[in-house]
Amino acid sequence: MKEIKIELSKKKSFSAVLGSVIFILLGIQFILNPEQYVSRIYRNIELIKIAGFASVSFFGLCLLFILFKILDKKPALIINENGITDNSNYSSVGLIAWSKIKGIRTQQVMSTKFLLIDVSDPKEFIDKGSRLKASFMKANLKMHGTPVLITSNTLNYNFSDLEKLLHEEWNKYNYTDSTKPA
Repeated sequence: MKEIKIELSKKKSFSAVLGSVIFILLGIQFILNPEQYVSRIYRNIELIKIAGFASVSFFGLCLLFILFKILDKKPALIINENGITDNSNYSSVGLIAWSKIKGIRTQQVMSTKFLLIDVSDPKEFIDKGSRLKASFMKANLKMHGTPVLITSNTLNYNFSDLEKLLHEEWNKYNYTDSTKPA
């Protein structure tokens, strides 16, 4: 099999940067001018300020992660006879060997589709990461049943085509060591 490299989508990354910047600016407005956002629903100025700090903190981190990914020259995904090398997001785990994959399934949360990679030993992948990365993977495991997921949001590749490709390649290489070709 030839190696397939899938890059990040510059257009989608730019949209994510723009969205993060808008929410950061809105959060700053909430912090500096909370009285402008007082309404019948949100009367508490302190709560508006807290929402502003939360927005700046969360979307500031998102912006940093997105910028690191944009500057990272490695392909988002590499698919070859060894497995899937995932470098598509902050909680990426690197090489996921075909022998470690138990299944590949799709899940959609709102408008975002994910490929969930079920692995034989989730703890092995969680232990590879830093504390922050491990906490993201633990949250993925709790919410989705696996620490490893690939989102369609950042890739320069059609999601349905990627899903089909990964299933085909996994089926091709999904054999035990005793049935492995010489």
